[in-house]
Amino acid sequence: MTTISRSRQPTPVRRASRDRVLALLAAFALGAGGAVFWMTRPDSIEQMADRLRAESALRDKAQIRALTEVARTTRDQLIPVLDGLTRALPAVSTDGVAGPGVVSVDDVAGWQKAADAAVEGFADPPSGETGTNVARSGLASAVRQVATAVDLYAAARTMTGSARTAVTDLAVRQRADALFAWSVGATALDALNVEAGYGHQHVFLPTTPGEGALTPDTEPEGSHHP
Repeated sequence: MTTISRSRQPTPVRRASRDRVLALLAAFALGAGGAVFWMTRPDSIEQMADRLRAESALRDKAQIRALTEVARTTRDQLIPVLDGLTRALPAVSTDGVAGPGVVSVDDVAGWQKAADAAVEGFADPPSGETGTNVARSGLASAVRQVATAVDLYAAARTMTGSARTAVTDLAVRQRADALFAWSVGATALDALNVEAGYGHQHVFLPTTPGEGALTPDTEPEGSHHP
């Protein structure tokens, strides 16, 4: 008699065991893949930090541009004031003529009004990046010192003798300190503009070599050389 062989079918028990093994392997694969995903996915905190840094950089660029415009306006306001003080203060006069007879009371009142307006231009400053805050603070300090120099000179005009000389000397020193403080702030602002991509912006007040203030570099206005 010829025997016909039949392929053995897995028993229900063996089939169940195989299904469990396949299920475990699938679960392991999914679990390992999930672990890799969770280990390599961008961290949400880091993404938020990157977004905040980008927003801060854009805000700072806008503040640099705005501060540069304020500095230009302020410089134009202060140049007539400083020119007047140069004529009036003996230690800085360039034409050999100095003293209260050179300028009038109305001249001094006009300087005070211009200086006060310049101070007001730096009132209530926005908070920005450290470099921008430092540049703004340097310029604001210079403006306040110009205003103080004018007030000292105005006070000296009402005095006589040694008191007048002493207060006039203080006005001379205050004016020199104001020019130096402005030159520091203008130098910092120039560097910020280059870094922000706006190019060199030389918002300096005119000074003489003997006054010790920083002076602008020789790069052309608007150039992007560091």
